[in-house]
Amino acid sequence: MSRATGTRRHTIAVIAGDGIGNEVVPLATEVIDAAGVRHGFTVDWTLYPWGSEYYREHGVMMPRDGLDLLAQHDAVFFGAVGAPDIPDHVTLWGLLIPIRRGFHQCVNLRPVRHVPGVPSPLANPEGTDMVIVRENVEGEYSEVGGRFGRGTDAELAVQEAIFTRQGTARVARYAAELAAARRGQLTSATKSNGIIHSMPFWDEVVAQTVAAQPGVQLRSLLIDAFAAAMVTRPQQFDVVVASNLFGDILSDLAAACVGSIGLAASGNLNPERDYPSMFEPVHGSAPDIAGRGIANPVGQIATGALMLDFLGEAAAAGCINAAIDTVLRDGPRTRDIGGTHGTRDVADAIREEMAHADVDR
Repeated sequence: MSRATGTRRHTIAVIAGDGIGNEVVPLATEVIDAAGVRHGFTVDWTLYPWGSEYYREHGVMMPRDGLDLLAQHDAVFFGAVGAPDIPDHVTLWGLLIPIRRGFHQCVNLRPVRHVPGVPSPLANPEGTDMVIVRENVEGEYSEVGGRFGRGTDAELAVQEAIFTRQGTARVARYAAELAAARRGQLTSATKSNGIIHSMPFWDEVVAQTVAAQPGVQLRSLLIDAFAAAMVTRPQQFDVVVASNLFGDILSDLAAACVGSIGLAASGNLNPERDYPSMFEPVHGSAPDIAGRGIANPVGQIATGALMLDFLGEAAAAGCINAAIDTVLRDGPRTRDIGGTHGTRDVADAIREEMAHADVDR
C-alpha cells in the first residue's frame, strides 16, 4: 500500500476481502493517500488477507486473534465479502459480524444522496438527501434460535429477534442527534401493526429517547408504506432510524433509487470510540463482474471519505466528495450508471479532479 505524507497520522487496517473488493480497495486507498498529501495527514495501511480465500486455506474467515490485530488500528477499511462456493452465512458470520459485534459497532451509517445528472430508475430523484441509521448489532440478526427435526416432514426453524432497551435507545439517540444537526426530521421504520412485541417496544423506546432531543420531529412509518414512499418521494426523508433488518433493506433500496448500489458508502460505527469503527461500501463482492475491471469504485471511495470524516479529516472528506460529484456529473462513468469506462478510469478521474480543485482553491 502507498503512503501519504503529513503531520497527522492514522493507522488503518485494510481487508479487501472478496470479489470486486480486491479491485476497488487499492484504488480507494490511492485517493485517500492523495487527499492526505493535500491536507496534511499520513495514512499507514496494514493489509490483512482475510476472506473466502483465507477460508479455503484455513477453514476460518479470519484468524483467532483477528480482533486483537484489528484493535491496534484507528479504523478498518473493508472491501467486500462473499463467494459463490461458500454459504453466505459462513462468510458473513465468520468475518463481518464478529467485527461489528466485537467492536460494539452499534450504528450502521448509510448516507444516500442523488447527484444531479446521475441516471435513476425514479422519475424524479433530484433533491434526495438522507442518512439511514441502522441498528447494527442486535434486532432480527441474532444467533438465538435453531432448527428441529431436520430432514423430516415436521422440520421447523425458529429465529428470535432480540431488541434491548439499551441497544434501541443508543441507536435512536445517535439518529436524533444527527437529525438535530441536519433538518430536524427523523423517521422511524416500524411494523408494530403486525409484529406485536418487538416493534411496539421499538416504537416506545425510540419515542422516549427522541423526546429528550430538542428540535427534532419524529414520525413512525410502517415498513411497507416506507418502501412505497422511498420510491415515490424519497426527498421527504432526512434521517431514518431502523432496526437491523429494516435498515439493511431500506438502505439498499434508497441507494438504488439514486442511481446504483455501487455508489453507496457505509460506516459501522462505535460512537464512543472505544474500539475501531469499520467502513465498507454497500455493494458486496459482486462475483458476476469480479476481475473484469468494470466495477464502480465510487462506493468504496465515498466510504473512504466517510472514514476520514469520522477520523476528524473533514476537509479531506469534503474534497473527495466534491470530486466524486463532479465525476459523477461529467464522467467518466461505469456501466451501472450508464457509462462505458472502467474501474481505474473513474478512480483516476476522481483523483485528478481533487488535484484540479486544490489548484483552483
